[in-house]
Amino acid sequence: MHLQWALPALQLPYLCNTRFLLRCAVLAQAVAVVLAFSPGIHNEPWLRLGLISLFVHWVALLTTVVFCLLRRYLNRLAPLYILLCCSGILLLLTTLVSYLAYAALAPGQGVFNQSLPSFLAGNLMVALIVAVIAMQFFIMHSERNIQLEAQIKAELNALQARIQPHFLFNSLNTAAELIHVEPDAAEQALLDLSALFRAALHAGGSVWLADELTLAKQYLSLEQWRLGKRMHVQWLVPENLVQLQIPALTIQPLLENAVRHGIESCVDTAMLQLEVIQSNQSVSIVIVNPFQLRSGSRPGNGIALDNIRQRLQLYYGSKAQLSHSAVDGQFRVKLVIPRNGSGT
Repeated sequence: MHLQWALPALQLPYLCNTRFLLRCAVLAQAVAVVLAFSPGIHNEPWLRLGLISLFVHWVALLTTVVFCLLRRYLNRLAPLYILLCCSGILLLLTTLVSYLAYAALAPGQGVFNQSLPSFLAGNLMVALIVAVIAMQFFIMHSERNIQLEAQIKAELNALQARIQPHFLFNSLNTAAELIHVEPDAAEQALLDLSALFRAALHAGGSVWLADELTLAKQYLSLEQWRLGKRMHVQWLVPENLVQLQIPALTIQPLLENAVRHGIESCVDTAMLQLEVIQSNQSVSIVIVNPFQLRSGSRPGNGIALDNIRQRLQLYYGSKAQLSHSAVDGQFRVKLVIPRNGSGT
């Protein structure tokens, strides 16, 4: 019981992918080389290497396939039972492959100079050692993932906290001004503001892309009351929007950045355009706004983009991209999000 409580939360990952199978083949071959050229072995080591390699690769391949097939059921168990079941599967398959190999090669060929029980015992001993080492690495890997996820969540919250105050305070001022001018509009503004507050409370989580776009529209609705005719918004969003989860408050800070450092710098009516482009591999969000570099303009444009870029890096790794350019008075930001999920 004490061992079970000491173990971290374990989840058997999906192993039937090219990268893991390649690593498994390399590790299996390394084990075969060690066994074939062990000290005290003098009889035809290269023949031994061929036979042991074939044997070890069969055990490794079958074990991986069985883990993939039973992964959903194994992950329902307690951590201790996951380790015991995985070890038991490895030992069972080692016994099966050992028996088949002995039955196929031993009769009349002189390949094995030991009895079947001795052959099985030796192979099971090696498999048990490999299982113990694999369990240690599995536990260490799980503990590292738990620590990394906690660190990423803390850093996401810290980065998000540096973005939240801008739109919250601006929205409060807008709602306060509307109360005296248009009470109905003030009510709608407060409803939009409450949605922004709820989103801020879950800034470290993820939301559907459609919900994030809805939140972005609510934010721009608040800014529309403040800026009036100075801002015109154009939405280019496909009707069949892909079902994709992204970090909460990813698009809204980009729009806030466009308003604060783009729209507000313009004297005449300015166009803010948001376009969503979908492909089989990714979803791109492109935001274009006029940009006029004026003396005395507020700093922070690059800082805001760097903060968002750091959040994406923590959530997706190198799979997401955030780029920007300023050409002919137009500031363009392009956010590319992979459709295959998080990179962490």
